[in-house]
Amino acid sequence: MAATKSDTSDKETGVMLGFVEEADAWQLCSPQFPSKVGGGPAWLSQSDLPTLSNLTCAKCQLPTAFLLQVYAPIVGQDCSFHRTLFVFCCKTPTCHTRNNNQCFKVFRSQLSRKNDFYPYEPPLDEECEESGGDLALESRIKLCRLCGCPGQKACSRCHAVIYCSKEHQTIDWKHSHKKECCKEATITVVHTSPFLFPEFELVTEPEQFGGKDELTVDVEDSETNPTDNDLDENELEDMALHETQDSKVVQKFKQRTSVEPHQVLRYERGGSPLWVSSEHKPHEENIPKCPCGAKRFFEFQVMPQLLINLKVDSTDASIDWGTLVVYTCADSCDQGNKYVPEFIWKQDFYMDQLPV
Repeated sequence: MAATKSDTSDKETGVMLGFVEEADAWQLCSPQFPSKVGGGPAWLSQSDLPTLSNLTCAKCQLPTAFLLQVYAPIVGQDCSFHRTLFVFCCKTPTCHTRNNNQCFKVFRSQLSRKNDFYPYEPPLDEECEESGGDLALESRIKLCRLCGCPGQKACSRCHAVIYCSKEHQTIDWKHSHKKECCKEATITVVHTSPFLFPEFELVTEPEQFGGKDELTVDVEDSETNPTDNDLDENELEDMALHETQDSKVVQKFKQRTSVEPHQVLRYERGGSPLWVSSEHKPHEENIPKCPCGAKRFFEFQVMPQLLINLKVDSTDASIDWGTLVVYTCADSCDQGNKYVPEFIWKQDFYMDQLPV
């Protein structure tokens, strides 16, 4: 598909684009308030973490894996001086059926500047690097060695490592702990764990888009225009119907993402998502209100490019999505140190829309 800009000048759209980059381990620790993908979660609040039942896939009932977190403080709202959104994903490929969001979890954590866990004034980078990034106040939370989520089960032999579930204890025993048990075991997360996704820092920059409107597509090169003169009348009618329903949405997605094809996230709190299809878009009644009574609105979406970085592609069933759209409390209500569940909507590509 060939595309041309309708104007030679670029302007910022109000959308922040997210990209993955390699980073030192200390930069991805909780006191650095990171945005990150994969590895274990860098928990913001150090108390009232989500329980195992909160983090369990609704389909297979197995623990979900940490997918990503976005640090998104709200300027002018004291209770959201620090604010992070966490997304978790089931790793069972067969759970990822079309347009099914039951295998994803989203939580919001926020703190005021004066809190029980972090200093009021941020430390210098040199201090953080020397300490390995761990400058948070002492936390007594027990975390699963495999996934970094809260755990209560200790190894019955060494009593030195903690797990969130029997499933994770079994995985870690086969992977490494069988050789390490009763030697010099550590309670830290195993970053080479087969359960965790590859770890990256999530960096952002403003989206810039050319012209007053959107990119225009050359009609001759458009994928949606038939080129076979031998198509019968019924086929042509079906194609025309499909185009009227979906082509504008698909073309908009392709045009906007073609400018920065490596984007893995789009952030615009209170804005609008970039859909991959005209099918399976939520209506207002599909998005539940926050328990505080406020409506939820769009905050960010996860893009399909991230699947490449996660290395989850398979010839069989695999983790997949067109886009994951996260809706959060419009008031970002103050729930103290709690992790507040938010809402996620999964939209898949249709087979004839899959990007080449």
